[in-house]
This record gives sequence, structure tokens and C-alpha cells, in this order.
Amino acid sequence: MGYQSVFQRYELKYLLTRQQQETVLREMKDYMALDQYGKTVIRNVYYDTDDYLLIRRSIEKPVYKEKLRLRSYAQAVQDTPIFVELKKKYASVVYKRRLSMPEAPAMAWLSDGNSLSPGCQISREIDYFRDFYGSLHPVVFLSYQRHAYYAKDGSDFRVTFDDEILCRNTELTLTAPAYGTPILDAGKVLMEIKCSGGIPMWLTRVLSREKIYKTSFSKYGTAYQTLIYPKLKEEARYAGELV
Repeated sequence: MGYQSVFQRYELKYLLTRQQQETVLREMKDYMALDQYGKTVIRNVYYDTDDYLLIRRSIEKPVYKEKLRLRSYAQAVQDTPIFVELKKKYASVVYKRRLSMPEAPAMAWLSDGNSLSPGCQISREIDYFRDFYGSLHPVVFLSYQRHAYYAKDGSDFRVTFDDEILCRNTELTLTAPAYGTPILDAGKVLMEIKCSGGIPMWLTRVLSREKIYKTSFSKYGTAYQTLIYPKLKEEARYAGELV
């Protein structure tokens, strides 16, 4: 494969002001470099059950949680390679398995209930996940602009900055434009540190000096609470009034 298909790492999240972001970027310049894609608009389609079991469990912050999504790094067409990703988190460690394939076959595979042919270990894991939860279907589209940086020392240490995080629960396809409801406060940026070990000392000093603290922020969870849960709550209230 010409891409990384298996990940095991920590993913630490921080909500920054624009000024804090600029400070971190200045401190990073001797240690990190912008990756080959530069500024990327990432698109995701998240799958869940009819009653949103996956995200409801995730919001409860269990020791173990998992999700299934499609991801592209540009607006897709039917033959654009995209990623089918199975992401799990256990005891603060993130495990991700992903396959690359054209958009149309990926959508068909997750919708028709059949196994991928020819299959592989990762596709079998995705098939098991889908069979275990049953009626999985697209529920949320999420997009955001990302700047991703890699470590100049050759380690797997990475830092990303995401802004303009938008969500919607209509037009759930990677072939659609990026638009929707913002879920980040104005003037905020989501920084993620991705590493298999510790944070470099130079960055630890910056975070401490600028009083930048780790936070919990789920894009899909925030989208659910912003778009979906209020509608479910209103529907339940209306149904109660009809009884």
C-alpha cells in the first residue's frame, strides 16, 4: 500500500486562540515543517445506528469507544480514492485502521451489507464492526480546514491545526461541497498533538508558558449535540404532548 493503513498513538487536543496559535507556530519553526499537502479541506461522513448508539456511548467518555467514517482530502468524485476508517480508543490510546478505495465502491460496500472482495484483515474488521452494530448508515457530514506539520527529526510526532469546522446532517456524501453549521467558537482553533510517546520538551515549555491546557473535544460529538440531539429532544417532547 502507498499509504499508512494502521495507526497506534496518543491524540491530545487543545483549543487555542488565534494569538496562541501564532505563538505556537513561531516556536515550531525550528522543529516542525508543513506537510506536502499544505492547507487541506478534510471531509468526513460518520456512520451510526438509527438511535445514534455509537456517539451516545462516546459522549459518556467510556474507557473504550469506536467509530466508523469515510474521509477524503478533497471534494471527491466517484473514482476519487478516499479512506474507509475504523477508529477505536482505549485507555487514551487511539487505534486506527483504514483502507483506500474509490468513493463509489466504498459507499456501496458500507451500504449493501456484503463483504469486500477481495478482502483483507482491515476489511474483515470493518465487516465485523458493521455486522455487530447492524443498521449503520451515514448520519453526519463534517469538514474542516487543516494545516498539518511533521517533525523534522524524522519521528512520528505531528501537530495539526483545524478551523472552520462545519457539520450538517444532509447531503451526506464526500462528493458534495464543504458547508454547514460551525461548531467552533469564533476566534478558536483546534490543535491536535499526535504522538506515540511523549511531547517534546520545547513544546511542553510553550504550552506551560502560554497556559494552553489539554481539553476534550469530539467533532462528531459536538455535531451530534449541536444538530441532532436538539431535534430528537423536540420530537420526544412533541410525541409526549400527543399522548
